Amino acid sequence: MKLYNKYIWGLLFMGASVGFTGCNDFLDVMPDQRTEVTPDNADYLLVSAYPNCMPLEIFEMYSDNTDAYPNRFSEMDMLQGDLFWWKDTSQNGTDSPAFLWESCYHAIAAANQVLDMVERNGNPANLASLKGEALLCRAFNHFVLATTFCKAYSQSAETDLGIPYMTYLETTVSPSYERGTLKETYEMIEKDLLEGIPLLDDSRYKQAKYHFTRNAAYALAARFYLNYTQPDLSNYDKVIDYATRVLGDNPSVNLRNWEAIGKLSVNGDVQPNEYIDVESPANILLISYHSYWGYVSGPYGLGERYAHGPKLSYETNRSNGPWGNYDPSHNVYYTDVWSNSSALPTKVVSMKVAQYKQVIDPVAGTINGYCVNAALTMDELLLSRAEAYAVKQDYESAVADLNAWMFAYTNQETPMTVESINNFYGRLAYYQPLQPTVKKELHPQFALVSDVQENILHAVLQARRITTLYEGLRWLDIKRFGITIYRRFMRDDGKIDIMDMMKADDERRAIQLPSDVITAGMKPNPRN
Repeated sequence: MKLYNKYIWGLLFMGASVGFTGCNDFLDVMPDQRTEVTPDNADYLLVSAYPNCMPLEIFEMYSDNTDAYPNRFSEMDMLQGDLFWWKDTSQNGTDSPAFLWESCYHAIAAANQVLDMVERNGNPANLASLKGEALLCRAFNHFVLATTFCKAYSQSAETDLGIPYMTYLETTVSPSYERGTLKETYEMIEKDLLEGIPLLDDSRYKQAKYHFTRNAAYALAARFYLNYTQPDLSNYDKVIDYATRVLGDNPSVNLRNWEAIGKLSVNGDVQPNEYIDVESPANILLISYHSYWGYVSGPYGLGERYAHGPKLSYETNRSNGPWGNYDPSHNVYYTDVWSNSSALPTKVVSMKVAQYKQVIDPVAGTINGYCVNAALTMDELLLSRAEAYAVKQDYESAVADLNAWMFAYTNQETPMTVESINNFYGRLAYYQPLQPTVKKELHPQFALVSDVQENILHAVLQARRITTLYEGLRWLDIKRFGITIYRRFMRDDGKIDIMDMMKADDERRAIQLPSDVITAGMKPNPRN
């Protein structure tokens, strides 16, 4: 069977971009006009096993990192408004859930094509690293889909809906797929991870930061187990194990040089370009993807109606913490922020996401936009390990990791202690939408054993929210810890209207499947 015959039908309900009529026409093409995947060209195909869409805009718009502003500010497009208001959007363009679904299953099909080729060649040793990378790509794409379109993993995972896990090449027209359970989905992701990691060979890559190296695989495993909560908390031991394999005995040497970034200009793409530098040891995996998120999240007059503004910034990149206070005249953070200067500022930006473009028609002014996501980083990995230590009640180790983050991200020189962290959050009231603080009620899948444990977790969550701002990971924390979030409308008179709220049991936390997928017969996510 040739490449495209299998590849097209492995895309799994591609929607409007690839209809059944087009696929049937394509299947009529003579086989000798298609490309056969071989050991010689499999490396090229594996480039397509990384997704061409990432859920940064989806997750940031859904999270508590965004507020609404008066309609004299414009939204980027209808998609942005649908995402902010937690609607089951019918939009299927760039950055949409439909585009993410399509992109990930495209990538999974490419990974499966390589795996099929390796199997047909008898699984020889010289193709083992190709197989390993394909397995990691397949696991990664399914994990992205699961964290988008499914609930957080919990004790109800045996009955919660999963996603179709594609482990084979589809060869039939109009196949029928079942979603299975979330438990089954996570078990398959784990299987691919554990099988693929030992097969990886870093020496094969010309540009390792854009591939699943051994360290990237370990970092993915740490993130996976962080979200794969087990009743006995054994998953957190695995987070510590995999994170430590990458971080080593002295994680500080590989953390991002925030002090150097902070000295760069906040104008243009200077800081964002440095942030995604392939030479930075802090970047473990980089993914280039089709997107206009750089315009929405960055210093542009676009997408201002739903944005990360001044009120929110005092929970994030201008927040006080046990590591010190934000003060424009003496900022505790190495990196400064950019803010628009309108009467009602809507954007307070940490310069991390550059918007790149490919000019398609210079006369018409049409472009293809793309961004580069630091998908796995040392900073995030360190804070994942800190969370795991806190859950396992190893508070001294958790604080040691928090101090390593603090010394890299802030100019604070006095180490934090368990006591100082506990005192800081112990004095704070829990967040209310009209009286916000950085301390939000936590409802994780495990029982919190003490105020000390909870307060150290608050420190980890605040540090990660600051560090991963604009990268979507806050949404995973919200789901994993059952944090209630609100839709707030910032009025011109300075008052705030509460428009909606999303509790831990809200069905909308599992983003709805694309409408074309549902029309094709797949079971949708339930709604209250």
